[in-house]
Amino acid sequence: MKKAFQLGMVLFGCFLLQGQLRAQSNNYDTLRVEAFITPEGDTIPQSWLPTVEVYAIQSKAVAKYWREWTRLRNAVYVTYPYAKSASKVINEVNAQLVNVADERTRKQIIKAREKDLKKEFADKVTNLSVYQGKVLMKLINRETGNNCYDIIKEYKGGFNAGFWQAIAFVFGSNLKQPYEPKGEDREIEKLVQEVCKVYGYKG
Repeated sequence: MKKAFQLGMVLFGCFLLQGQLRAQSNNYDTLRVEAFITPEGDTIPQSWLPTVEVYAIQSKAVAKYWREWTRLRNAVYVTYPYAKSASKVINEVNAQLVNVADERTRKQIIKAREKDLKKEFADKVTNLSVYQGKVLMKLINRETGNNCYDIIKEYKGGFNAGFWQAIAFVFGSNLKQPYEPKGEDREIEKLVQEVCKVYGYKG
């Protein structure tokens, strides 16, 4: 009788242990995870990690670079529309002067367009900073294929070109500066491409 009782207790304990193991198996053997299907058709588990923000103090060199880049970007955004307008006017004037041989007539055409330009842009351009003016000259060269010295010389004569070149030197600039999209001016060129995409200009 005693042995039968002990056997029954052992069997009862085995049933309890089996139930606990089964419950643990149901809770922990199967883990629910998100799945990701690769382009090749494989299914792999994926999970999302919490966002981690990393803070660091910029070095002086990096801070200087971004300060100068921001200044250049602002200058390009401000002056590029003026460069586009200047290019358009120069192309129109050139078209009008193609078959004009009379010097007086040529001057009248140039003076008329100059008057229109002053009326539309004089106040805006005179409000530019010296730095923005330098960038504008670069962009006019880009749009027309000619530096500002040659443009002034063509339409206003060598004396005027020399005069404004002297003024430019006083402010640390140069009307004859070239435009080098793959060299010195590559950052300007990148920003011009950005402006064209943003505002729909045809580059």
